[in-house]
Amino acid sequence: MTYLAHSARPDRGIPEQEYGDHVKNVVRVAVSNADRAAKHAATYGDLLRAAVRQAAEFHDLGKLDETNQQVLRTNRGKMLNHVDAGVAHLLDGSPNSVCIVAALAAFAHHIGLPTIADEGARGKGKVFRDAEPLSDGTPLWELTNRLLNEYRRRHESCVTTLPPAKQLDIKLAAPPMLLRLALSCLVDADHSDTARHYRDPVANQTPPLLTPERRLTLLDEYVVELGRHRNDERTQLRTEVYRQCREADCAAGFLACDSSVGSGKTTAIMAHLLKAAAAKGLRRVFVVLPFTNIIDQSVAVYRKALVHSDEVAGDIVVAHHHRAEFDDPVARQYSFLWNAPVVVTTAVQFFETLAARWPASIRKLHQVAGSAIFIDEAHAALPAHLWPQAWNWLRELEREWNCHIVLGSGSLHCFWELPDFVDPPITIPPLVQGLVRERSADHERRRVEYRTRVEPLDLQDLMTFIKETKGPRLLIVNTVQSAAAIARQLASDFGGECVEHLSTALTPRDRQATLELVKLRLGKPNQRDWTLVATSCVEAGVDFSFRTGIRERCGLASLLQTSGRVNRSNEYEHADVWDIQLRHGHLLRPHPAFEAPARILGELFAEDKVSPEFCTEALRREITQAGMPKKKKDIDIAERNADFPTVEKLFRVIDSDSVTAVVDEALVLRLEAYENVRRDELQSASVQIWHSKEQEFGLERLERVRGYDDLRKWMLPYDRFLGYMAGVLPLVDGGHNGLII
Repeated sequence: MTYLAHSARPDRGIPEQEYGDHVKNVVRVAVSNADRAAKHAATYGDLLRAAVRQAAEFHDLGKLDETNQQVLRTNRGKMLNHVDAGVAHLLDGSPNSVCIVAALAAFAHHIGLPTIADEGARGKGKVFRDAEPLSDGTPLWELTNRLLNEYRRRHESCVTTLPPAKQLDIKLAAPPMLLRLALSCLVDADHSDTARHYRDPVANQTPPLLTPERRLTLLDEYVVELGRHRNDERTQLRTEVYRQCREADCAAGFLACDSSVGSGKTTAIMAHLLKAAAAKGLRRVFVVLPFTNIIDQSVAVYRKALVHSDEVAGDIVVAHHHRAEFDDPVARQYSFLWNAPVVVTTAVQFFETLAARWPASIRKLHQVAGSAIFIDEAHAALPAHLWPQAWNWLRELEREWNCHIVLGSGSLHCFWELPDFVDPPITIPPLVQGLVRERSADHERRRVEYRTRVEPLDLQDLMTFIKETKGPRLLIVNTVQSAAAIARQLASDFGGECVEHLSTALTPRDRQATLELVKLRLGKPNQRDWTLVATSCVEAGVDFSFRTGIRERCGLASLLQTSGRVNRSNEYEHADVWDIQLRHGHLLRPHPAFEAPARILGELFAEDKVSPEFCTEALRREITQAGMPKKKKDIDIAERNADFPTVEKLFRVIDSDSVTAVVDEALVLRLEAYENVRRDELQSASVQIWHSKEQEFGLERLERVRGYDDLRKWMLPYDRFLGYMAGVLPLVDGGHNGLII
C-alpha cells in the first residue's frame, strides 16, 4: 500500500507525495545540515548528528495513522497530531541524550520549542506527548501507544532503502543552543522538501566559502585601487588600519575594534575575518549591522571587493533586510536562509534568531556554526540589558561552534569590562593596537568640535537654528514622527529643494534612492544650503560627510556616531556637531528609551567628557543610575532553564510587535494573483508598522492570499519624501496621536 506525506493540489497540478520519499529527502538534507555544523563542534558534534538523523526519520511517523492517511488522500477532514507518534517512538525504552534531543526536535518542528521544566513536570511517559482528548475522551497519546507498532511496521515498509541510523549511547546534558541547532537542521530540511514538492521556490545551494584566500586577494586588490594616487593623512591611516587588521593574529576567537570613524573598518575587518576563515576552516562570514538602511551600502562594497568576475554577485554576498518570515510553505521563500558565503543582516535578525523558538525563525540558525562574525557598530546593535545574554551566546558560539567574532565601533562600549554585564569582567584583545590606534584617536579629536545648546527648541525655534548653521547639515532626531514633521516644516518654510528626509517611514527601496540622492548632492560644491533630516538609521555606518551635524540629545555614543557623518575626510577646516534638545508636543515626540542616556550626556558635557574614551563610563553611569533592567536576570534564568518561550519573549531587540505592510499597489495585485514575487521585491516595497497601530492606520490583510497572515496592505497616502508618514501626519494634525518611534 502507498502511504502519503502530503496531499495533492489538483488546482495547481501537483500530485501526492509519498511518505517514504519525503522521509528520505528530509533525512538526506537534515543530516547534511547537521554534518556541516558538527564539523565545527568542540563537544556536541556526535550528539547533533545522531539526534538530527533520528528526528528526521521519525518526525512524521504519525502521518501513517489511518485517519491521517484518509485526510491526506481526500483533502478532507482534520488530521490527528502526527508528531506524537514520532516522539513516542524516540522516547520508547530507556532514552539517552540522542533520543531526548531527537524527540524534542520532532515535537517542536511545528509548534516550536517548549518550556522544558513544564514538560518534565508532566511525569514519566507524558513528556512531549499530546494529551488532547479524542472524540471518546481518550488522550491522543494512549491511541498512539496502542498503534505505535503498526506505525513502525508501515514506516519500515516505506523506507527499505534508507540506511539504518547508527545507535550511539551518548549521555551529555544538552545546552539550549544545541537544542535550537538540532531543531534548525530538521526544520530547514522539512520545509525545503515540502516547498520543493509544492513547486515553491527553494533556496539555491550557493557557493561555499571554500577559498577565503581567493576572496582576500580580491579584497587586497580592491583596497589598493581605492588608495591609488592618494597620499593624504586619511588614506595613510586607512592603509595602516587595513594592514594591521589583515596581519593580526587569529588565535583569539573574540576581538574588539574601536578604530575611529572613517578609518576603513568595513574592509579592514573583512580582511581579518577572511584570514581567520582560512586559518580555522570557516564556511561563511556574517556582517551584522544595526540598521537596515546601511545594509545595501555594505553589500555594494563587498560585492565589488569579494566577487570574482565569473561569479554571480547575488550568490556570494546576500542582504537580509527587515523580518519577513512566514510559517506557510507558500510564503517561506521570502525568509532568507543565510546560506551564502557572505551574509549581511541586521542585529534584529541575527540575535533574535539566536533566541528563537518558532520553526520559521530558527530554520536558518544551523548556518551560524563555523562562521566569522562581525558585529558592526556594536554600540547600537542591542539595548544594554540584552547584551549579557547575547555575550553568553557569542562566547558559546566561539567556544563550542568554532566561530570567530569581532565587535567593532568608533564609539565602542566595552561592556565586558563592567560587572553588571560580565561577571567577572574580562578583557578582550583589540584588533588595532599601538601607534596605529593612537593615530586613529588623534585624527578623531581634530576632525570636529562638539557643542551643546542648553535651551530646548520648539519647531519654529528649530527652523531658525538650522538656518543659522552652515550647510550642508545633518539633523538626527529620536523618533520617526519628529523627523517627518521637521522635514515637512523645512519644505514648507524654505522649499522642497532645501531638505531631504530619511527614516524607516520609507521602504528600503526609497531609503536607498534617498541615500544615493544625498551622496550626489554632497558631491556638488554649489549645493550647500540644504538639510538631511533623519532618524538614528543614518547615525552609524553610512558613508557620507556633512559640514554641520545636529543631534537631538540622546546618548554619548549616538552623538559620537553622528560626528562620523560630519567632516569625515577633514574636507572642511572647521566643523561643528551640535547637541540640542527639543520642546516636545503633538508633532515633536520624545523617545522614552532615551531619557537616561540623554541626562547622562548632559552630565558629560558639564564635565568636558565628550569623546570616545568615555563611552564605557557613560554606559556605567546609565546602569548605575537607572539600574540594570530586571529583564536581564529574567532572560538569564529562562535560558539556563531552557524556558524557550520566555527567552524569545524577553529577548526582543526592538521591543514592539510589528507587521509588514506593502505600499506598492502593483506588488499587492501580483501577490493576490499568486504571481511569483521575489523575496527582495517584497522587502524592498514594504515597511514595518507597529501592531498596535494596525487598526488606527487602516491596514488591510491580504485576505485572498493563503499563507500571508503577516502581510498587510498600506491604505493611507505614501510618498517618496515622507514615506508612510505622508498618511500619518494628517492624522496627527487632526488630533490623533500618531506616535511612531
